Amino acid sequence: MVWVQTDAPAEVEVLNCATRTFEVQGHHYALVPVTGLAPDSTIEYQVRVDGTQVWPEPDSQFPPSVIRTRGPDTADRLRIIFGSCRYPKTGDAAIDDKLGLDALDCYATRLTAMPAEEWPDALLLLGDQVYADELTPEARRHLAGRRSSGKRPPDEVVTFTEYEGLYRHTWGDPEIRWILSTLPTAMIFDDHDIRDDWNTSAAWRAEVNAKPWWRDRIRAGLGSYWVYQHLGNLSPDELAEDEDYQKVLATDGDCWPHLIELADRADTEVDGDKGLRFSYRWDLGRSRLIVVDSRNARILDSGDRKMLGDREFRWLEDQVNDNLESLDHLVIGSSLPWLLPPVLGDLQTVNEISANRGGARGKIGEKIRQAADLEHWPAFMNSFLRLSNLIVKAATQPTRGPATVSVLSGDVHHSYAARADFPGTPTARVYQLVCSPVHNYVPSYVKPAFKLGWSPRVARMTRRWARRHGSPALPMSWRNLSGPLFGNTIASLNAKGRNASVVFEQPRDNGELATAVRIALTD
Repeated sequence: MVWVQTDAPAEVEVLNCATRTFEVQGHHYALVPVTGLAPDSTIEYQVRVDGTQVWPEPDSQFPPSVIRTRGPDTADRLRIIFGSCRYPKTGDAAIDDKLGLDALDCYATRLTAMPAEEWPDALLLLGDQVYADELTPEARRHLAGRRSSGKRPPDEVVTFTEYEGLYRHTWGDPEIRWILSTLPTAMIFDDHDIRDDWNTSAAWRAEVNAKPWWRDRIRAGLGSYWVYQHLGNLSPDELAEDEDYQKVLATDGDCWPHLIELADRADTEVDGDKGLRFSYRWDLGRSRLIVVDSRNARILDSGDRKMLGDREFRWLEDQVNDNLESLDHLVIGSSLPWLLPPVLGDLQTVNEISANRGGARGKIGEKIRQAADLEHWPAFMNSFLRLSNLIVKAATQPTRGPATVSVLSGDVHHSYAARADFPGTPTARVYQLVCSPVHNYVPSYVKPAFKLGWSPRVARMTRRWARRHGSPALPMSWRNLSGPLFGNTIASLNAKGRNASVVFEQPRDNGELATAVRIALTD
């Protein structure tokens, strides 16, 4: 499936497979399903718009874009490059120097010199692909001329067209355009794709829903996410059965009214569930990638906090358990870490207990929850336990099961690998692997807190403290194998057969990536 944005309505063709564009507020897009490719092959391709080749560009310095298929020869191989939190280059020397080198840019440059057979099987971007609430100076100046009424925030995007500008700028680097054109790319959003602290709590939702511009903002954010990120996560067969996508294709002219309805349905809770699922599954040979929406799928308004509604959680359980004995490796992607530094996890759990109480104590707990971003999996304890029990069950199959179960995450602006330990005789090793940020600034004041959060001694104290305040017993413990690692980072999960490893790499001053941490995940 090849995703393309064009300047005007057109027919887009890739390898003799063609489709028409659809329109959203004057912008034009196409997803071209390419069929008839041989297994275990590498095929160069070009993009033609109304018969004229537009990609690769005539002066391109990059290798040809290719489509690489899987098959019997590669069924036991897996290599996923992953990371999160990629702020764009700003053009301001002082800011760009503070941000440092973009790890994904550096990886793309390395890739140009590698044989295609050594390229990764997938690129997984785990949130904050765009920063809709932290604009570059140029974007702020551009918006300043559009905010004459004062009814919309001067430093945040609100409309679909403003989001289009963000995506165009963020993905416009030549290295990024090329790597997206040649690596299968999976994505999921996090808060900054919409707004910082998005869906922290019911109180947060009530407060932001009262703002006169928020309805336009959430429609633009979810509508643009559906177009720019979600559609590309789906297979041709899934898109053929997707009613929303088929309605868009059938629309003569601007399909924005349908995207408004779609966004409203995705944002609204009905009977403890959301009306649109953004979670999805990729089968990669004898490995499986399941990416979980841990932002929009939250259930908050009912007063019963859930990271996922029950219907979506049942979907996740079905995907994990489906033919589990055939897998070598199970990979779950969540923008938010399942396993935080233990001290921070206990703080979030106790805060949730406090915020759920009535009166002044509950209001104080809610204020702390929002101010300190205490809204990860441990702050939704029932959902945390349900996910934990699902993972523990997957890792303790009575017969053959996966060799590893890994949760890949981002968000927290430090990178680490943690191993979970639990009673019994597991058939799989279980890991939390976090890579964050790919390109962003890490404030110096947060580093001591993250280091302290991994202290075994402090963790024992906070676990006792949390239990006294009502935290349930946990089905497992976990320990840090590396880090916390600060700075721009890109990570790779590598597997061959039932062996696996993870590598965290960071840019040197000359733009080359250097290994910061390498960990064997199996014996």
